[in-house]
Order: sequence, then structure tokens, then C-alpha cells
Amino acid sequence: MTIALDHLVIAAPTLDAGAQHVADALGVMPQPGGAHPGMGTHNRLLGLFGGIYLEVIAIDPEAPAPARPRWFGLDTEAVQARLRHGPFLMHWVARVERPTDLSLWQAQYPTRIAPVIPMSRGDLRWRITVPENGSLPSWPADDAHGAATPGDGVLPTLIQWDVSTHPSSRLPNQGLALRALRARHPHAARLAEATQWLGGCPLTLEASTLAELSAEIETPDGVRTLR
Repeated sequence: MTIALDHLVIAAPTLDAGAQHVADALGVMPQPGGAHPGMGTHNRLLGLFGGIYLEVIAIDPEAPAPARPRWFGLDTEAVQARLRHGPFLMHWVARVERPTDLSLWQAQYPTRIAPVIPMSRGDLRWRITVPENGSLPSWPADDAHGAATPGDGVLPTLIQWDVSTHPSSRLPNQGLALRALRARHPHAARLAEATQWLGGCPLTLEASTLAELSAEIETPDGVRTLR
């Protein structure tokens, strides 16, 4: 199977706070995106070179609460505790390249890949993996590991677009390019194995007592780090 980096996810307590966090780091303000009625969230977007984009996402205070837990662990106490300190680079989403079908792949490996749900925003349609409890992806236990390994945002969510036009093509060129995506995690070796099984690892993983993502992004004013 083959995966590719699709987009980065900045979690924010509000969209304004998240957009300002990105603008302070990169010198460019994300543009309005839209709402996700099935999840009670909304976003802003920023295009990067090579068909990648950055998404600022927050709970939409004007939307009714969804019937299920929100994606990316936004309802969990752990994420809410971090958001009380401000926006942060939470996660990355990997695109499953065709001819692999994400739904069929998940049906083959239901313990390794979270359930696939259909989503839409305007004329965009996609399928995305979201655990039933809304948590960030984890990796199941096996014979060598007696417990599941939490991904803490390092293990990607999987997405497959069901439209011919990728949303990045609609975003203006801001002269931004991702140079490196780095992760630190207490279980770095295990998560590296997991991402390799998924079909690729476009990030550098190193062992640490903390779980953290950072992105080095080339801007018109030099390379900046987004956390």
C-alpha cells in the first residue's frame, strides 16, 4: 500500500487563535475553510507546495453537538488540557493512493485501521478513518507488545478523496513548502514500524519522554518551525 502526506492539523481553542498561531509562526494567515456538520467543527486552510495543506481546526461554537465524539480527540480531556495552553500542531493526515480503496483496506485490517466514515464539505467528498470514540489513532497490541501503543498524533489518520480535485489546488500559492516533519514519542520505534506497515513514513521519528510534532516550513522569510 502507498500513503502520502495529505495535510497537517493544527488544533485550536478557536479558529481565530489557531489562525494567529500559524500567522505568527509562518507570516501568512490561513484563509476561511468551512464547517463539518457531522463533527461540530470548522476550519481554516493554508496551502503548501506539492499538494499539501495545513488545516486549523476547532470546535464550532455555533454548531449543535454531534451525535458521536468529535474526530482528532477534540472532546478528550487530554486534548482540551493542551488547548488551554493555546493552539498546537496536533496531527497529520495521510492520503491513501489509488488503486487501493481505503474502505476495502480497512475491512481487511479492522484492528489496525479505524472505521471509515464518509464526510463532505461543499462539493468536496472524502472518506476518513475515525475511531468510534473519536480518539487519535493508536496501534494494536501484538505478540511482541502486550498493550496497544497510543499514537498521540504521530500515527496518521487516513483519508481518501472521492473527488477529482484535491482541496490544495484551490488554495493560493503563498510561497510555503514543508521541508521536514519531525516527531518525538516514547514509543518511537513501535510507531515507525506502524507507519511503515501503512505504506510509508514521511516524518522523522526520535525517542523522547514527550510526544510532540514539529514542522519545518520554508517561507519567503526563511525556514520557520511550526509546533
